Amino acid sequence: MAKKKKSPLSALFWSIGSLISSLLLLAFGWVLYSRRYIDHSVAIGDMLDAERNEYNSPHAGRLSYYVDKFGKGKPVLILHGIHPVAGVHEVSPLFYGLRNNRPVYVLDLPGFGHSERGPRAYCSELYQAAIQEFIQNVIGEATDVIAYSLTCEFAAEVAVKHPELISSLVMISPLGFSLSHQTKIQERAEASKFQNLVYALMAVPLWSRAIFDVFASRPKIASFYEKRFMHTFPSNFIETAYASAHQPGAHLAPIYYLSGKLSNRYVRKQVYEQVKVPVLVLFDQDPGTNFEMLSLTVREKSNWKAVRIRPSRGLPHFDRPGETFFAMDDFWKSVK
Repeated sequence: MAKKKKSPLSALFWSIGSLISSLLLLAFGWVLYSRRYIDHSVAIGDMLDAERNEYNSPHAGRLSYYVDKFGKGKPVLILHGIHPVAGVHEVSPLFYGLRNNRPVYVLDLPGFGHSERGPRAYCSELYQAAIQEFIQNVIGEATDVIAYSLTCEFAAEVAVKHPELISSLVMISPLGFSLSHQTKIQERAEASKFQNLVYALMAVPLWSRAIFDVFASRPKIASFYEKRFMHTFPSNFIETAYASAHQPGAHLAPIYYLSGKLSNRYVRKQVYEQVKVPVLVLFDQDPGTNFEMLSLTVREKSNWKAVRIRPSRGLPHFDRPGETFFAMDDFWKSVK
């Protein structure tokens, strides 16, 4: 008897089913590999050559920070960015460049470095509380703040709500100035629903860490930083970032970031334009954002200033340290 041929539709369904089965098998294999063969307790030492202390924040939990009080004058608080492999290694030139002239603090934000990484809501309010309470209870006086990337949003929120704590704000490659952030209310609501769905899917304990391990692999780390340096990045960057991202609970805060729940798409109108303290924005190219709306904010707000540090790709304090420190010094002199 002749063998009955499959219809084109049946063949299509069979192919799709085979593909789905293969993808599920690969996913299961990666989850198993992540659990059994990836070390999530890599030895991690101090990331800066400085004294490191801890502070128990009432709302943000245990916070680790580096400090050098040798310099005189108004203190400076430096805040690293937030992404899967973020940490104080990204702001080290700022610390070393300022430590002999000013009292300098560098904070490990919640979920990163040596700070607490337990299960909780890593939301904007948590990071605001960490910054606010750290300035109030550890530094103890009004502070010049330098923030990088997404953390600029949280520092700006604190400056709006507690202007007595932040004397001035330097924002390096901040988010929120691209046209894509200027969304309508309906679009914003739909985006929020999508972010909640993405987070719910990514945060399932069975596979959340395995998903994060993809973003925290050495090739991904190298690719991330290659896009953000004009020249070769420091030799210890990959291993430092890898170790920091392979700690117990290291995936919990980045899952919030990866789902988009940490970024405020309306931040320019809702937050930046409400800041009353002096603000300096340092920017140029950045693979994660652009600055189409920055010139408008600077024109409308007399307390805002922007300096383009070129050529750089988001980390001007590495690519162009001389121009970066000159711009900050000039800014601080002008606001005294």
